[in-house]
Amino acid sequence: MNKWKVAFLLLAGAVLLIVVSILYFLTSDVEQTNRNEPLAIEGNVLTVETTAKEFEAIAKQYLGAAMKNSPVPVELVVDDKIYLYSTLTVFNIEVPIQMDFEPIVSNGNIILSQEAVHVGKINIQPKAVLKLMEGAVNFPSWITVQPNDEEIYVDLSRINIASGSRVRAKEIDLPNDKIELEVIIPNGSN
Repeated sequence: MNKWKVAFLLLAGAVLLIVVSILYFLTSDVEQTNRNEPLAIEGNVLTVETTAKEFEAIAKQYLGAAMKNSPVPVELVVDDKIYLYSTLTVFNIEVPIQMDFEPIVSNGNIILSQEAVHVGKINIQPKAVLKLMEGAVNFPSWITVQPNDEEIYVDLSRINIASGSRVRAKEIDLPNDKIELEVIIPNGSN
């Protein structure tokens, strides 16, 4: 057999193997980490009402500090939904990603339930995009990506704010531009 035919068949086999591996990776279930139980927080409670833009500014500050060493940039926008923007590099081509989430308050924490995903002009399952994000982005310990459930869990009870205070979500009503949070300030004797 001609050496060029052998080289071509080897190259075609390698490309086929890579494509099949990528498709398998994108469509298989992922073993996801379980959510931690929210921390029990006691102290004096201060209720704060804010708007979506103010909440976005606060969230960007905490995310920016926690993710400054992440190789993949993630931008957060809070409007009528919560949007995450990023890029994914595929074969040296940067593909823009937009994920749309509906926030749900659960035990003082926030579940971002994925509603839609836009990956350039490619149609990819939302679960696959979350799986890729989980592997590529260095999320802080208080954010758990759950691709099989198509959601991101934000454990507010594990975010350290000033003087040991903690924050808890009470209500998120983005269509009415109302976000209510509780700041728990520990008692002086703790």
